[in-house]
Amino acid sequence: MGSVQRPAVVQEAVVQEAVPVPVFRHPQRHPVAVFVRHGMLPIELGIVHRLFGRARSAAGDPLYEVVTCTVAPGEVRTDADVTINVRYGPEALAQARTVIVPASHEADEAYTRGRLPAELAGALAYVRPETRLASICTGAFVLASAGLLDGRPATTHWASGDRFRALFPKVRFDPDVLYVDDGDVLTSAGVASGVDLCLHMIRHDHGSAVANDVARRTVVPPHRDGGQAQFVRRPVPEPAVSTTAKARAWALARLHEPLALRDLAACESMSVRTFTRRFRDEVGMSPGQWLTVQRVERARQLLEDTDLPVDRIATDAGFGTAASLRQHMQAALGVSPSAYRRTFRAESEGAVA
Repeated sequence: MGSVQRPAVVQEAVVQEAVPVPVFRHPQRHPVAVFVRHGMLPIELGIVHRLFGRARSAAGDPLYEVVTCTVAPGEVRTDADVTINVRYGPEALAQARTVIVPASHEADEAYTRGRLPAELAGALAYVRPETRLASICTGAFVLASAGLLDGRPATTHWASGDRFRALFPKVRFDPDVLYVDDGDVLTSAGVASGVDLCLHMIRHDHGSAVANDVARRTVVPPHRDGGQAQFVRRPVPEPAVSTTAKARAWALARLHEPLALRDLAACESMSVRTFTRRFRDEVGMSPGQWLTVQRVERARQLLEDTDLPVDRIATDAGFGTAASLRQHMQAALGVSPSAYRRTFRAESEGAVA
């Protein structure tokens, strides 16, 4: 993981020289700091604590320690009729290996490039260059205002996309994805995509088995690819109208088999045309695209969790041949199956708390 180049707006802020009191109490766990501000969304804070807090090793030991911090310890307003009392100040940012910035509906879109309030810039100055940074929803405005997204791909909530693009022309803004992973800086779209982003980071750190266990405990989908569209125009089917959920479940149980569009449509007793339209409305992509995503995901799990040869994995994932698997993984991930297996296992074995 590369290091974040701290821009001038953050470099100029003064950080106190005093050695802070330790915030994180468990050195063997990966320290995660959630940096909240007035106007925060309680659900986004809960997402981070719930998902990272549920991650366990094979022995059942917690893998992360999560703390909440803010500019100055004390009461923080939310966008609801409650406040939260935050114990830690920005010193927690200096001790974290991952810092997550949720949205603030009260402040985010008021920020502009290089114009962060002095106290906020001063807090961000505590973040060490090697720290992984992530934002949820319009929390990306904070990172962009600090110059941390200049020249990088990033996203935010689709409804704020036009303003984000206008304010931060140096950012390679992608309005259509759920989240963007640019190594040491990650950004996500709306609230639900914060779930996807956190699971993605857990998976990167500790593998699909841990991430899937967290998803299962939290009763959320284990994986939605970051490139999936964030805004589906009809995400909820009309009352009394059949959905495509049964066909998707049927297909997931048979990824190793040839699956024709007419077979999927038959599961829902629909014509191919009606099924295709309704599938795209609900999922945000075509049935064929969705099947490819699921098969790549299946191949990734097998590469991570088993010693099966690539030919066997290609068959089990439904690609048929190793050549087809290589082609699809190269297109989706930019790496071959063997390179993915070597890289992922090296990262997992080298990971520390």
